[in-house]
Amino acid sequence: MPFSALPVTAAWQHRDARAGFEVAWFRAAGRGYHLSGCTTGAEDGQTWVISYAIELDQTWATRSARITGQSAAGIRRARLQADGHGHWRIDGQAASHLDGCLDVDLESSAMTNALPVHRMGLRAGDRAPVPAAYVRVPDLRVERLDQDYARIPDEDRCQRYDYAAPAFGFTCRPATTSPASCSTTPASPSARCNPTR
Repeated sequence: MPFSALPVTAAWQHRDARAGFEVAWFRAAGRGYHLSGCTTGAEDGQTWVISYAIELDQTWATRSARITGQSAAGIRRARLQADGHGHWRIDGQAASHLDGCLDVDLESSAMTNALPVHRMGLRAGDRAPVPAAYVRVPDLRVERLDQDYARIPDEDRCQRYDYAAPAFGFTCRPATTSPASCSTTPASPSARCNPTR
């Protein structure tokens, strides 16, 4: 079941782990895609806002990400660059701890979980490890996050996935992702996820 065309915009309400909201915009850019958005959150007595601009190549691999965050601690910025083959730079410095990662995953964002889903094109029954350059909130610290996606049988013409982040002992079934009539992207565990553990 192929994905439908990207919408111009989409929005998500964060649930469970935090209160918040995200809005994203999508457009084709040359031989790839440009995604931009803003997400807000209130969690554990902290509030923050994160804005992002992400460039993807034609395979949906992340090539760059510009992230700005604001919280009570002030304004922070991070710039990630990737060569599309698993090598990264953070604010111009080599980041060997991210070797092998093809995707950026913003802790604050539901949208970024769509990147590996689109890139891998898993068939029902397939499972794949998907390490990511994981940008934490509110400090924009960038870590490697080992995670797994498994595509389970489709339901109501929507693709479904099981997600696991072993470092956090977390598993869930994110919201469905688009082909035809479904929402465009799966939600991240922090946005809308039904824990399965």
